[in-house]
Amino acid sequence: MLRLDKVSLSYGSFRALHDVSIHADEGELVVLLGSNGAGKSSIFLTMSGLQRAASGSIRFGARELVGRKPSQIVADGLVHCPEGRKLFPGMSVLKNLTLGAYVHRRDSRGVARTLDEVFGLFPILHEKKDVPAGSLSGGQQQMAAIGRALMGRPKALLLDEPSLGLAPLVVKQMFDIIARINRAGTTVLLAEQNAYAALNIASRAYVIEQGRIVLEGGRDELLNNAQVRKAYIGA
Repeated sequence: MLRLDKVSLSYGSFRALHDVSIHADEGELVVLLGSNGAGKSSIFLTMSGLQRAASGSIRFGARELVGRKPSQIVADGLVHCPEGRKLFPGMSVLKNLTLGAYVHRRDSRGVARTLDEVFGLFPILHEKKDVPAGSLSGGQQQMAAIGRALMGRPKALLLDEPSLGLAPLVVKQMFDIIARINRAGTTVLLAEQNAYAALNIASRAYVIEQGRIVLEGGRDELLNNAQVRKAYIGA
């Protein structure tokens, strides 16, 4: 469904990605593990059209994504929920959510249905729909960010560091919700440093270091890998 083949990316003279090849099949939940600065966000920015690959191919279904505009990529069904949430803090929760449906704005009934689905997944967002997004707790802001991405009706969802800065109990709730989104039929590619929590809901994973994929395998294989445990789990 989603495939990167030998994708490279440069920021000026700095090579951020080196011939990265990864894939996620329809209905999978795949984790991209790596420390801060390893290249996880660069992969997502390239996939979502916010950065242009220097070389390589990115295919989503039968369509080549390299060269397509970000709005076209969202309309194709590939939606990016960025690291740091990137909400508009002075705008209401409702307005932040509806911005995520911009590419579907002519389908008012469909947007209303999707909004009901998001409120069903995150009841607290309905309760706080009229308050400024910046007044929410960290966990609630992450829910709003994921909800905004879901308003784009993704076939595949890119989630970049959704557990960053959250308390352990909130992290567990967040990963339960991500697993629920995946079980409902959305393919998920999840970039995370929290290896234990991420691998427990994944089917497969890749490890990226300095812009290169250095390891890949199934969930149990990586959970029991000594290198992964030492670097990301602390055991």
